[in-house]
Formats: sequence, C-alpha cells, structure tokens
Amino acid sequence: MENQGSVTSALKRLIAYVSSYTTGCQYCQAHAIRAAERYGASEDQLDHIWEFASHPAFTPAERAALDFAVAASSVPNAVDENIANQLRQHWDEGEIVEIAGVTALFGYLNRWNDSMGTTLENGAKESGEKYLKEHGWNGGKHIR
Repeated sequence: MENQGSVTSALKRLIAYVSSYTTGCQYCQAHAIRAAERYGASEDQLDHIWEFASHPAFTPAERAALDFAVAASSVPNAVDENIANQLRQHWDEGEIVEIAGVTALFGYLNRWNDSMGTTLENGAKESGEKYLKEHGWNGGKHIR
C-alpha cells in the first residue's frame, strides 16, 4: 500500500474500496473509504466513487485502474482483453503489479473480515455513514 510509482496512496485506497464494494464486504468498504479520505482522495472523488466511469473527478488512468479492480474482484474473474488493454495504456508493468496487488490484498481482507464478521470501529463507521450510507451501506453484520 506504500506509494510507489504513479499509483498514489489515495488511488490505492479507492481501488480497495471498489474491490470491497464488488465483493460486498461492508467492513472493508468503510475502512477503505476512510483511508482514501485520509490519504488525499478529493472530496469530489469520495462523493462520486460510484460514478468513476464517467465523473470528471477521475482521470482515464484512474478509471482504467478502478475498472480493473472491479473486474478482478468479481467471481468469476471478469478481467478481459479490453480491460487489460485499457490498463496497459495508462500504467507500466510495475504500476499494474501495484494495482493488482491492492486488489488481491483486499480479496483476502474482504473474505476474512466478512467471514469473521469483524466488528467495525467507530472511525470507519463514521466515514461509511458520511460517504456510503446514501448508496445502501449500513455496516451490516459488522455493527454491534
């Protein structure tokens, strides 16, 4: 998750969010959106994360990374030639490894926290309520 290459810490957290949203882990969604906020994602990006494919707050490179994260987080995996080509248009091999690494890490974290029903901490709950609630986020089994 360190900032290496052109993949910023904020974008890595947005990747973590869309990966978590795709798998349905509300615990990781709240933590990822809070971390994106803390690591410098713009308010516009946080408010419009569901519209990343078309909203002007996101660059074509960010869209390609987020599209990849959604496809790679889907079961079965939905990364196709078009998604891979879009990613390669904007990112070099090292950066693609970083993007895939974040997606893979959150594949593990999503499954762990959702399976274990990890209790959501207050700070992450606050960010979930601020940015995600109007789009159906409620903390689910992670709120006790």
